[in-house]
Amino acid sequence: MSKKVLIVTGDAAEVLEVYYPYYRVLEEGYEAVIAAPVKKVLHTVVHDFVDGWETYTEKPAHLLPAHIAFADVEPADYDGLIIPGGRAPEYIRSDVNLPRILSHFLENGKPVGAICHAAQVFAALKDTSFFEGRTMTAYTACRLDVERLGATYAKDTLHVDGKLVTGHAWPDLPGFMREFLRLMQ
Repeated sequence: MSKKVLIVTGDAAEVLEVYYPYYRVLEEGYEAVIAAPVKKVLHTVVHDFVDGWETYTEKPAHLLPAHIAFADVEPADYDGLIIPGGRAPEYIRSDVNLPRILSHFLENGKPVGAICHAAQVFAALKDTSFFEGRTMTAYTACRLDVERLGATYAKDTLHVDGKLVTGHAWPDLPGFMREFLRLMQ
């Protein structure tokens, strides 16, 4: 039976951070399922870095169909979890079903990949003790979110701590997916 990877996201996900993992998971022969607050066609965005800007720019990107709503996700059916960044994490974290999904993967030691702004979704958890004593990275603007979880912020653009793979931004996707898929074996 093929392994299944759940990708939790929503509108304004960074296009590369959702499509690259989605296709790499499929390429590996696993099933990839995109979950969102509601089952609908999502709007992704392109974040890019421009000389002279202190932050990234944002433009509309591709449409992305969500396969399933968070409320309908049975986390035990999945072997791994990927959380793309972009602006989606800042609003999907308020979905009442997300803590149930996140907790299952963290409590059961399943691979979790969180890239860029994805660290923001962990604020949805009432119990953040999983992150105490851990090290993780995220986009620099999310350093405070990582530290509020009780984790140490790694300045490296890619970090693996047990079954938790974290990345800084879309340029880190090759290493991020290599490490995540290694944990899926």
